[in-house]
Amino acid sequence: MSASASRDVADVLSTVIDYQLTRVSPTGFNGVVATQIPPPTTLKTIAGSAALDEVLACLRARRPVFHSEADLQHSFALAVGEVAPEARCRLEVPVRGSDTSEYLDLLCLGSVGRTAIEFKYVTRQWSGTAGTPPEEYALRGHNAPDVARRDFLRDIGRLERFCNREDQNGLALLITNEAALWRPRQRNMPTRDEEFRIHHGRELSGTLLWAGGSFPDNTRELRGAYMLAWRPYTQLEGPSGEFRCLAVFITPNPAQPQPPHEA
Repeated sequence: MSASASRDVADVLSTVIDYQLTRVSPTGFNGVVATQIPPPTTLKTIAGSAALDEVLACLRARRPVFHSEADLQHSFALAVGEVAPEARCRLEVPVRGSDTSEYLDLLCLGSVGRTAIEFKYVTRQWSGTAGTPPEEYALRGHNAPDVARRDFLRDIGRLERFCNREDQNGLALLITNEAALWRPRQRNMPTRDEEFRIHHGRELSGTLLWAGGSFPDNTRELRGAYMLAWRPYTQLEGPSGEFRCLAVFITPNPAQPQPPHEA
């Protein structure tokens, strides 16, 4: 074979490989079923196919605000279904294999991947009309940003344990109008949740102690490192009308023993 012909063959093979790595629909080309290539474990998608930005855009368009955390969970599952119709979403999935009963907020199942999701919806008092069609909301204030930080870190730790399959990543999602969560500490005096702060630009990793370790039950051991990047969610009228979103993806850790239960 001549050098020119060899180069032509190499170009064809490269094109074929590139084509195989391109995301395709379940029906493939001209109705032929295509073999889907599992995405890299670091790919930040839901169920291997739905981009978070697309899901949030779909969610925001229909639900700029929520009555409760359960309302957020249900609405998010519907948005995933709109963006990725092939994905199956299951709420409150039991996680087997531990000494205590644990439940996952949402499990999204796709043909090339699974995503375990934990939600937090922390609010300041706000009331008004929002959405299409318009809907009345009356949000109560939680008034405990330190507890919200602790619980969000707990979600990340739980997801690190739950993501023990090579095809399952995790997502910890927080939506809030509590500005103290996305802002750095305003006072010079350290607080008991100093190592749990989740403001924009903070990196979380390693061992995190609550009040310097005075409350061992609150200690969090993270295997991953997470750079926190808050994004706008919606802007409503009135005080505390700005809502922002924090999303943290957790990569699979298949080295852990897998639980016997298959969701």
